[in-house]
Amino acid sequence: MTSTVTPDPQTPDSAAPHAEPAVQTEGLRARVQWPRWWLWVALAVGLAVVLSLALAWMTQQRVRLLEQQLVARQQQSQSESGEALVLARQSQDTARDSAARMALLEARVAEATVQRNQLDELIQSLTRSRDENLLADIESALRISQQQAALTGSLEPLVASLRQADERLARHNQPRLERVRRAVLRDLERVRAASQVDVATLVIRIDEVTRQVDDLPMTAMARPGTAAAPSPTAPTDSASAPQAPAAKPANPGSAAHTQPWEQVLREATQWSLKGLSAAWGELRSLVRITRIDNPEAALSSPEQQYFLRENLKLRLLNARLALLSRQFDVAQSDLQDAQRTLERYFDPSSRRVGSTLELLRQVGQLSRQVTLPRPDETLAALAAVNTLR
Repeated sequence: MTSTVTPDPQTPDSAAPHAEPAVQTEGLRARVQWPRWWLWVALAVGLAVVLSLALAWMTQQRVRLLEQQLVARQQQSQSESGEALVLARQSQDTARDSAARMALLEARVAEATVQRNQLDELIQSLTRSRDENLLADIESALRISQQQAALTGSLEPLVASLRQADERLARHNQPRLERVRRAVLRDLERVRAASQVDVATLVIRIDEVTRQVDDLPMTAMARPGTAAAPSPTAPTDSASAPQAPAAKPANPGSAAHTQPWEQVLREATQWSLKGLSAAWGELRSLVRITRIDNPEAALSSPEQQYFLRENLKLRLLNARLALLSRQFDVAQSDLQDAQRTLERYFDPSSRRVGSTLELLRQVGQLSRQVTLPRPDETLAALAAVNTLR
């Protein structure tokens, strides 16, 4: 460590010789320290040059590597572009094929759409709710029973359908269907109160009349009360008159002394009287006296009577078919013709003829056209519920 001597201001002369060596030593020191700084600067510059050369060389290497990579990529891109051209041509062919297939697929899709719509409708109809199925069943049953009632003329199918609808609605027990149930009950009461023609009973009565036609007496036939049949008492009385003396002789004891020729004469007389009575009876049977108000009935022969009965049966059969086909006007016309035939050609005094005429009159009175009631109130209630759904 260097120590510096400070001169005393009071003694300038004495301190001067000592000041010069100090200045010289500081100058030497300054000369010795200056080259060191230049050495460090030179070293730093050298390092910078070396680093720059190294960086330049590395950059050149990178540039070369990039050039190689660019060449490789260019070659690769050229090969890929060739492949792309080939693929483009293939894609064009594929596009044409796909366009044809697309048109076919569109046609199939349209067909599948139609089938899907139909399937949706079917599924929708199958997946309806319980209320909808119930209402649809009731409506279809009522319409079918209405057609059956119109065809058969009987209200039983309609009554059965309304009763079944009431039972199903009661089991279902839905408040919004209560109006439909009330309408069903009103229609049921109205149908039960309506009058109807019992076609089955009328047909049975006509069949009974048809079976009795062969047994009914006709006006031209001989009646037991008016026929001139031989009286069994007349010949008996006439034959018994000559036998009275023989039956009761005046003298019983003289019977043993009667001559044989008298007995033979008596027997011959009896036989002759019997023959005469028989001949008289046959003669009386040839002539019949009957009162006939209708001349046409008197002129009917047995063959005509047979065909008359058959025509009457055919007339009754036509009336029967008209009743079964619900043609009441035709049935009444045939029944009236049958009544006129019975009154004209058959014996009106016979009890069987009278009962047959009365039976035909009853059938004609009951064979009338009756308007069958319709369940319009129930159908209207069902339509209202379906509309509100």
